[in-house]
Amino acid sequence: MTDTTIKLTETTQPSALTALKIGPLPITVYFPAALVCAAAVYSGKLPNDVIGGLSVLMLLGFLLGKLGQTIPVVKRIGGTAIMCLFVPAAMVAYGLMPETALKAITTTFRTANLQYFFIACLVAGSILGMPHRVLVQGFLRMFVPLLVGTISAITIGITVGLLFGHSPRETFFFVIMPIIGGGLAEGVLPLSIAYSEMLHRPQAELVAQMVPAALLGNVVAIVAAGLLARLGEKRRDLNGQGMLVKTGDDDILGPARSDHPIDLSLLGAGIVLSCVLFVLGMVLAPYTGIPGPILMIIAAVALKLTKLLPAEMELGAYQINKFMSTSLTFAILVAMGTLLVSWQQLVASFNPGYIAICTTTVLAMVASGFFVGKWLNMYPVEAAIVTACHSGLGGTGDVAILGAADRMGLMAFAQIATRVGGAIMIVIATLAMKIAY
Repeated sequence: MTDTTIKLTETTQPSALTALKIGPLPITVYFPAALVCAAAVYSGKLPNDVIGGLSVLMLLGFLLGKLGQTIPVVKRIGGTAIMCLFVPAAMVAYGLMPETALKAITTTFRTANLQYFFIACLVAGSILGMPHRVLVQGFLRMFVPLLVGTISAITIGITVGLLFGHSPRETFFFVIMPIIGGGLAEGVLPLSIAYSEMLHRPQAELVAQMVPAALLGNVVAIVAAGLLARLGEKRRDLNGQGMLVKTGDDDILGPARSDHPIDLSLLGAGIVLSCVLFVLGMVLAPYTGIPGPILMIIAAVALKLTKLLPAEMELGAYQINKFMSTSLTFAILVAMGTLLVSWQQLVASFNPGYIAICTTTVLAMVASGFFVGKWLNMYPVEAAIVTACHSGLGGTGDVAILGAADRMGLMAFAQIATRVGGAIMIVIATLAMKIAY
C-alpha cells in the first residue's frame, strides 16, 4: 500500500466525535445547527412559519429522542415518546419554552396543519404499503386472538373502571381506546381530532386525557413481553422461539419492502395519494357524519383490498410513510407535548384507579392471546406477545415490545395487530362516539 493510499484511508475514517449522532445528524453538525436556532429564538428572529417551527421541532425532537433511547430503564419503556411528550409539556407549564419558539410551533402544527399532513402520510402509507398477502393472511391468522383479546380488554377495563368510580363511557373512549388504537401518532392524534369535532371540546384537553393511557399501556405490554419470554425459557412446550404457528408456516412476508431502493418520483406519488385520500375523507365527512381522518382509513383499506392501485404506487405510499415515521415522528411528538398535553392534567391522571384500568386492560389482552393462541395451534408465548403489540405505541411500541421478548422476527404479525387492529378500533370508537354522545 502506498503512502498516498495510507493517508487517504486515514483521512476518510470518521473520528469518534463525528461518529456520535443525535438523530440523523453528526454531533459536529447538530450543535452548530442548534446554536443558530437558539440564537434566532432568543433574539426574536426565528421565522414564525413552517421553516422556523420545523427547525425547533426537529432539533428538539432529535435531542429528546436520543435521550429517550439512551437513559437506562426509560429506554425500555417507550423512552422516546415519554421524553418527547413530557419534557416540552413541562417546559410550557413552568414557563421555560420561549414565546418565539412557541409561536413558530403553533403556526407549523396548527395554522399550517402539519399534524394533518403527517397523519395522512403515516396512516395511508402504513395501510397501502403493507404487502397484500401480509394484510389478508396475517389478519386472518391473528383475527381470533385479536378479537377475543379486544373484547376481553374492553370488558375487564370497564369492570375495573366501575370499581374505581369511572363510567363505562369514560373508560371505553378515553382509557381503553387510546391503549388499543395503534399508538400516539396513528391512534391518539386521529381520535383526538374526531372526538373534538363531535364533542366540541378542545383537542388539547382530549389529548392530555388520553396520552397517559397510551403510555401506561405500552409500559405494561413491554413488561408482559419480557415475562413471557422468561416463561418460554422455562416451558419449552409453550415457546416457538420466534415462530408463531406450530405448522411452521410463518413465511407470509414475501419480498421485503425495504429491499427496494428509494425512488424519489415514487415519494411524490406517495404524498399525492396520501393527501388525496385525506381530501376525499374531508369531502365525504359532511355527508356521512364521520370525521375525515376516519374515512381516509376506510378508503385506504378499501383500495388495498380491491388491489386497484398499481404496485409501484403502493410502494411510493410505503416509502413516504417510512420517511415521515423516521424523520418527523419525534418532531410531531414534541409539538403534541408543547401544544396538546397539559402537564397538570397529565400528572393528575396518574392515580391508582387509572393505573389499575390500564394494567388490567393490557393483561386481559395478553392473557387472551396466550390461551386462544394455544387453542388455535399457535405457540402461546408468541401469540401472547403479538397480541400485546395491540397495546403498543405504534411502530416504536412494537420494536420495544418485541425487543423486550427478543422476538423481532414477529414484526410482520405485530404490525397487523398494531396497524390494522388499531385502525379498526379508531373507526369503531368514532362510530360508537356518535351513538353514545
